[in-house]
Amino acid sequence: MSEQLPDRLSVNPDSPFYNEEVLARDIGIRFKGVEKTNVEEYCVSEGWVKVSAGNAKDRFGRPMTITLKGPVEPYIRGKVEG
Repeated sequence: MSEQLPDRLSVNPDSPFYNEEVLARDIGIRFKGVEKTNVEEYCVSEGWVKVSAGNAKDRFGRPMTITLKGPVEPYIRGKVEG
């Protein structure tokens, strides 16, 4: 698999942007320079992340999300960048 991460990725198996092979790797997300651990979906080109909103669930039992806009940097944890 290449080291290039997708432009858009989701942890929801029902999403067309779900990719189990990529998610099996240790992916980290920096949003506005800060490490985020509760990201449900991201899009680098559009500059947004969807993060879970506490313990709230929707009617299907999935976490409720909030969309935040700003610079998104996905990376592979443990890999030396540079």
